[in-house]
Amino acid sequence: MRTSLIAGNWKMNKTASEAAAFTHELVQRKPASPSVEIVIAPPFTALDSVRRALGTESSIGLAGQNLHWADSGAYTGEVSAPMLKDLGCRYVILGHSERRALFGETDEIIHKKLATAFRHGLKPILCVGESLAQREAGQTTQLIAQQLRGCLAGFTPTHLAMLTIAYEPVWAIGTGKAASPEQAVPVHQTIRLFLQNEWSSAIAQETRILYGGSVTPQNVSSFLASEEIDGALVGGACLQVESFVTIADLAQKRTGH
Repeated sequence: MRTSLIAGNWKMNKTASEAAAFTHELVQRKPASPSVEIVIAPPFTALDSVRRALGTESSIGLAGQNLHWADSGAYTGEVSAPMLKDLGCRYVILGHSERRALFGETDEIIHKKLATAFRHGLKPILCVGESLAQREAGQTTQLIAQQLRGCLAGFTPTHLAMLTIAYEPVWAIGTGKAASPEQAVPVHQTIRLFLQNEWSSAIAQETRILYGGSVTPQNVSSFLASEEIDGALVGGACLQVESFVTIADLAQKRTGH
């Protein structure tokens, strides 16, 4: 059975000192569980303070919110995979719709970043999703397949074993308007079918696929009720310890541990 993953994307929120205070409280409130993996993605400026607050024994994983495809060089303002690794990151979020829409990231760019993450042993959380116009035009399945094909072309089963995919409908991110499970589950099935057709049924069954987009303590259980949905990529609700812990607790109850 795939281990559930609850990942909190802090986006551009929390100073280093605020992040440390949050993390100290999170560690106290949320003991380790073998059935649910918890990952938090602070801004780059807070990664070191969060790592120190987690300590060496914490099971909570660290993620970068992005990386550059080069290991070093004249890329002012960018952060490399070796930098993330040195700060204790195990994961990195790639292809988020905000990166695509606001910073012009294409599937080709995301592919290069994925290759870098794989090469350095960082586990990518690859985001895919459609706009409201694309959904209303009946283009969701086609678009998701196009994004997956462009981002994942040429990678081997060894690479895919490190991958998590997050389905994040663009129209649900930061809007308070989550997709319904009836809308989300078929897309998760589409993603799994794509993985089966392009790689193997084993890859399709082993790859975790999260839902993201206005996830809250009130609606997360409805998503986790489906065996197709392996956890959540949480935005706004991860910025308060209480709501994030509640989401993690509900994911744990789903597994019965």
